[in-house]
Amino acid sequence: MSGMRVTGIRTALSTVPLVLGLLGTAAGPAAAVDSHEPRPGKPLTCRGKGVDPSALVRHRSEIVINAPLHTVWKVQTDVERWPHWQTPVETAQRLDHGPFRRGSAFRWTVPVPPNPSTPATSLEITSTVRQIEHGACIRWTGPAIGEGLRIDGVHVWNFTKVKGGVRVSTEETHTGAQVEADVPTATRILREGLEAWLRELKSTAEVHAHNRLR
Repeated sequence: MSGMRVTGIRTALSTVPLVLGLLGTAAGPAAAVDSHEPRPGKPLTCRGKGVDPSALVRHRSEIVINAPLHTVWKVQTDVERWPHWQTPVETAQRLDHGPFRRGSAFRWTVPVPPNPSTPATSLEITSTVRQIEHGACIRWTGPAIGEGLRIDGVHVWNFTKVKGGVRVSTEETHTGAQVEADVPTATRILREGLEAWLRELKSTAEVHAHNRLR
């Protein structure tokens, strides 16, 4: 496990909650509609594909956003603007051009503060869209790699029109020696990261929608 002690792993994980949500912070009260464990028998999918069924670290959550679907979709898929509304993201770069589509890839970075087991580093995440249906769902996969830390993630997003806006549902799994060394902690931090991502997506999309109506 790259020479990391379990106690050191806990410290490393606690410094990077957005890593374990593959984005997001754990600040503020949870605004997610469903902030509990995934509902049995109802895994999220996109074009028939879901998260890693064998992963020990997983979470599902959702939120209702009071904005048009096209606004929510635009905010979420314009990945190069993530640093403008997702506080922890330092950089985000599309590795292809044109519409966000199957095969689109993007690389983004987040800081990892120093701790007793690892020096300060930057975690680099390379995500590739595996399945997508415009305005309905996205599924991407990819590794998050930093000094002494690797997490392999599978992330599914569903977008559904509902009364009052759009219900955004998300489910993610993580695998890797570091997160599997302390599954309860890794799961808790993943939950915090996903719910923070949903809160920031909601606030950003609702501001955009309000400004368009002015």
